[in-house]
Amino acid sequence: MPRNPYYSGPPSHNFDGVRFFLPGGRATDKSRRDLLRWRFQSRDLPEWPGHYPAPPQDRPPARVEGEALRVTFVGHATFLIQAQGVNLLVDPVWSERASPLRFLGPKRVNAPGVDFADLPALDAILLTHNHYDHMDMATLARLARDRPCPVITPLGNDTILKRAIRTVDARAHDWGDVAQVGPLAVHLTPAQHWSARGLSDRRMALWCGFVIETAVGKVYIAGDTGYGDGAVFRDIFLKHGAMRLALLPIGAYEPRWFMREQHVDPEEALRMFHDVDAAEALGCHWGTFRLTDEAIDEPPRRLAIALERAGIAPERFRAVRPGEVFEAR
Repeated sequence: MPRNPYYSGPPSHNFDGVRFFLPGGRATDKSRRDLLRWRFQSRDLPEWPGHYPAPPQDRPPARVEGEALRVTFVGHATFLIQAQGVNLLVDPVWSERASPLRFLGPKRVNAPGVDFADLPALDAILLTHNHYDHMDMATLARLARDRPCPVITPLGNDTILKRAIRTVDARAHDWGDVAQVGPLAVHLTPAQHWSARGLSDRRMALWCGFVIETAVGKVYIAGDTGYGDGAVFRDIFLKHGAMRLALLPIGAYEPRWFMREQHVDPEEALRMFHDVDAAEALGCHWGTFRLTDEAIDEPPRRLAIALERAGIAPERFRAVRPGEVFEAR
């Protein structure tokens, strides 16, 4: 019987005593044979540029007060969310590579949309799961030193963080839990994904999305997720209501036979947009690190076609670039 090195607790609705799972969801596990088949099968891959220029870096204000919302896209899945005097940073990655190795692995093709030195003081970091393109220990260690604040993360990830960063204030929660950050309520929500830092710890730490209640409306952070039958997202709407803004992944989806259960494509992201009844959305998880097989600009092109076919104004669901800012009042 394998042992979970990160979390010890009784079996529950999403934990079998060793591994976490999505109740009623499609299995996300792929075998090593599947991985080798994907990596070494003969296929014609589009080239990614070594540099993919983004808009100028944003210099966010120290705080955003009153009934206003400001969201800066830093890159990949990293966002700075500012509302009601609270600063939240989501899945921070400032490293050059999304990898356990400094010299190998996916390398960023544009600078972060906010220079690290321009980050304001933080009230909390929201960490969705432990994959290297979301849990970047070098960045998190730097933040623990220079911008100390609690890290709100799903079960088991607190153990990983505390083993790597002695001073980190990691606080673990289950799906359905609520963490209060000043006037903002942060809810942990399910997602169809998985976790691993190595070869033998698959699904031994939980993963999640977030719903943040602000004065302007609710912000939904999907994190990494497959679509499945969409029940996860319809349930989020039933529990939390309509979203003012949704931060939805639109990239890292090819080949579909390998990625379907864990990453949505642009058309599925649009279905998520409908499922949570979002007024507006920002498309992320594309154009910074090459993780999968699609061309660098395919996600926004496919999203634009899907929006046109659905009769939705393109400004309601934008595929954002590092440094771009969303503001609402």
